[in-house]
Amino acid sequence: MFPRMLDQYQIQLTRLLEAEQYSEAKQLLLFLLQCQGEDKRHYEEWGNLLTWLEMAFPSHEGDNRSFGSLEQAKLKNEHEEENEDELRKQALASDRHDDEYVAQVLYIMQHHPIADQQILALERAAHLDNAIVDETILSWLDGSDFHPALQFKALQCLRRRGHTGHISMNRIGEQVELELEATPLSMDDFPPVVTKVVERVESITEVMDATMPHFARELWKECIQCFYGTSAYDRMKDDDETIDCYAAALHQSLELTLYGRADDDDIRDTYGITDSLRFRYEQACRTLRQVVEMQQNNDGGEP
Repeated sequence: MFPRMLDQYQIQLTRLLEAEQYSEAKQLLLFLLQCQGEDKRHYEEWGNLLTWLEMAFPSHEGDNRSFGSLEQAKLKNEHEEENEDELRKQALASDRHDDEYVAQVLYIMQHHPIADQQILALERAAHLDNAIVDETILSWLDGSDFHPALQFKALQCLRRRGHTGHISMNRIGEQVELELEATPLSMDDFPPVVTKVVERVESITEVMDATMPHFARELWKECIQCFYGTSAYDRMKDDDETIDCYAAALHQSLELTLYGRADDDDIRDTYGITDSLRFRYEQACRTLRQVVEMQQNNDGGEP
């Protein structure tokens, strides 16, 4: 499998998990496990993630679809969607909320070496009826140095659990104070400027490559979750003039990620980055570059 193709499948897998399309995620994992010639670490991660999904969301009739039918699966009818949603609710609302089970979920959340497993544990933790959950997550956020995307998922978990108040934490080298009840639960919860940035990139890239808008949206979602709450985030959301700067920076990061190269002069010209905007554009580039590099290092197995 070509490296770029592998990256695309990894992005697709993440998207399926975040959309709670667990049946399709399991089918994609089965497909990836059948591919030959990949790094042993990838097979171990895929196998562990599949085991977790099978345990958390047991197989049902819809899981017999092949990977080749995933596109049709995305268009499943309302009845199938209701069945999938009911299965998810049953799994998440399990009666196995005894102390041992709670301890197991929280241990996986804190210590599992694979981020996807930790994210799934956080999703389960959001539905646990036990007072120790909030305390454990807050302590974990206060005393651990881990990937900002995982931090963001923990913040979402606390909000879903109804926890309120402020929390102080380190986000990408900055000490920030966040209001838990303001944590976005979806992209629609972010300020309008966040959507405007990716829409600007989509309008430009859709005439270049039909797949680029999709990857632009996924990359932007990863980035915004990582630098949420930082000074860079505050500068962006409070200044409409930064829309073009962040859109151009996102376009640059997208081309570097997909193709390994980007024409900076052409990108600046396309998005109207004048001399007066050059400094803010370069700030945006540094912010996104930092996030992308962190993500690549994390994918490479670093803590």
